[in-house]
Amino acid sequence: MPFTLLSTFAASSSGIGALGINGQAFIIQLITFVLVFLVLKQWAFKPILKILKDRRDLVDSGVKLGEQMQKEKAELEKQVSDMLNSARTEADEIISTAQQEAKQAIAEAEDAAKAKADKIVADADVQIKQDTERARKRLEGELVGLISEATEAIIEEKVDAKKDEQLIDKALRSRRTA
Repeated sequence: MPFTLLSTFAASSSGIGALGINGQAFIIQLITFVLVFLVLKQWAFKPILKILKDRRDLVDSGVKLGEQMQKEKAELEKQVSDMLNSARTEADEIISTAQQEAKQAIAEAEDAAKAKADKIVADADVQIKQDTERARKRLEGELVGLISEATEAIIEEKVDAKKDEQLIDKALRSRRTA
């Protein structure tokens, strides 16, 4: 019954029929469309929508993962930069310490060399003084013998030890003042 009512309404010249549309065919097409829509919705649209939703979720998770990886990359780059700066600072400190230690070692070596040179000079001075004193004593001994021989030759007499000593002292005193 409802179809007949609709078809009469559709066939009338004042309703849909005035537009040139067959009402009975329209209703059959409408019912067919609704049935096809319900069948497609049940067996086609749900799986297709599920696949599309799964793909959208996969894309969203990929975007989130990409954003997370960008953040991690930025953090890692910052950590690497901090570590490089720390390593540079540490290397600069090590170089500075090594330079200071090298300067100190050079200064200590120079001081040790100077002290050794001063000791060598002092030892040489002592040795020269000792050698000079030995040479002076040997020279005095030889001079005493020469003076004794010269005195005997001049006065043509043998000089005894007491007289020899007086003559030597007199000769040495006159030699030192001259």
